[in-house]
Amino acid sequence: MTKRQLIEEVAQRYPRFSRRDAEVMVNAVFDSMTDALAKGERIEIRGFGSFIVKQRAAREGRNPRTGTLVSVSAKKVPLFKVGKELRLRVDGQTGVETDVARSDEGAENESGV
Repeated sequence: MTKRQLIEEVAQRYPRFSRRDAEVMVNAVFDSMTDALAKGERIEIRGFGSFIVKQRAAREGRNPRTGTLVSVSAKKVPLFKVGKELRLRVDGQTGVETDVARSDEGAENESGV
């Protein structure tokens, strides 16, 4: 799925928002996530996964064409760790509760039904 397809999906799922509104919302989410990662912050989306920034140490590498040693600088890299619910759903396992199912269940319990 591309960013454009994601925007279209949001616009179709929520018809009260225009395609332009959906584009603004999707861009705002990605901009916020990018800003947080640039500051070295962790992003945790329960049931989906976590984005973290890891520091990679400087090291010696090899140029694959020539085989000569090259110095690789230290750098920060973003990583994604998949959440349990997403992993199970992608694997096709059933019985994975969604937030909506859990909140409906909680509402029933509160009302005594």
